[in-house]
Amino acid sequence: MTTSEETVALPTEIGEFLTHLQKERDLSPNSVGAYTRDLREFSVWLAQTHGVGGWDWNELSRTSIRGYMAHLTRRGLAKRSIARQLSAVRSFYRWMHRDERVDINPARAVGSPRLPRTLPSYLDRQQADTLMQHATTRAQSLDFTDVRNLAMLELFYSSGLRLSELCGIDLSDLDLVSQQVKVRGKGRKERIVPLGDHAQRALRNYLVKRDALLLQLGGAKAGRLARGAVFLSARGTRISTRAVQHAMVTLLDAVGEGADLTTHSLRHTFATHMVDGGADLRAVQELLGHASISTTQIYTHTSVDRLKKVYRQAHPRA
Repeated sequence: MTTSEETVALPTEIGEFLTHLQKERDLSPNSVGAYTRDLREFSVWLAQTHGVGGWDWNELSRTSIRGYMAHLTRRGLAKRSIARQLSAVRSFYRWMHRDERVDINPARAVGSPRLPRTLPSYLDRQQADTLMQHATTRAQSLDFTDVRNLAMLELFYSSGLRLSELCGIDLSDLDLVSQQVKVRGKGRKERIVPLGDHAQRALRNYLVKRDALLLQLGGAKAGRLARGAVFLSARGTRISTRAVQHAMVTLLDAVGEGADLTTHSLRHTFATHMVDGGADLRAVQELLGHASISTTQIYTHTSVDRLKKVYRQAHPRA
């Protein structure tokens, strides 16, 4: 009988680590879920190679971790997926080492696969204008969904939010008078980001529709309504990330731009247009909630590549 995710119980230590991530580090459910999947797969491999419960965390070596990386490579996983798996194992061992459960962190000395530096997909100015005009025209129907979708789109482009950040906004986070919103990013870190005039106007219009919806849905469904959430489904519950993705991709498809574009492309569009407009890179880093400036620097490469393209097209001796 072969071991599998169904037959291998999650080791106690990994369960305690996941609890630590959830309660002490206050990671989002999505992040904890990703750690759970990656570490469960690591546990299955350990059970297959050492027997169920047949290993000691203190005895696993750098060679053991490299063996797991080789196993993932043979399975055909992409380099980015392997790097993510290694990061989860490193974090788990780092916690074990700090808690004095192991003497060393064997994953620390294992190098991550070299990842190709891919430039993010984004909309140019004309494409962004076309998209916004399309969403604005749809919102003139005054349909709840269309008005809400315009507000979400304007907020993505105005403030460069992540998908999970937008879904998590509460009414108490919004300050339309000061034109700013508080968001909770990775690791539940809070930051304040500004709202543009168009986003503020779209949000004001949406909130009128939102209040009318809640009034209409009151009574039998009152206990299930997400009265504190900004963005709601037509049922009055907090909108899901899947629903936002579907709404935004539908808008992108309608203007012929959806092939390789997602909600994250709207965040990339915000950052690219900020850098193109001369914004200081440190300011863009803070607006995006990046922990490292190196993550933000990709937008300078995007701008340089675009300038090179313009140069090659325009200069007679390019």
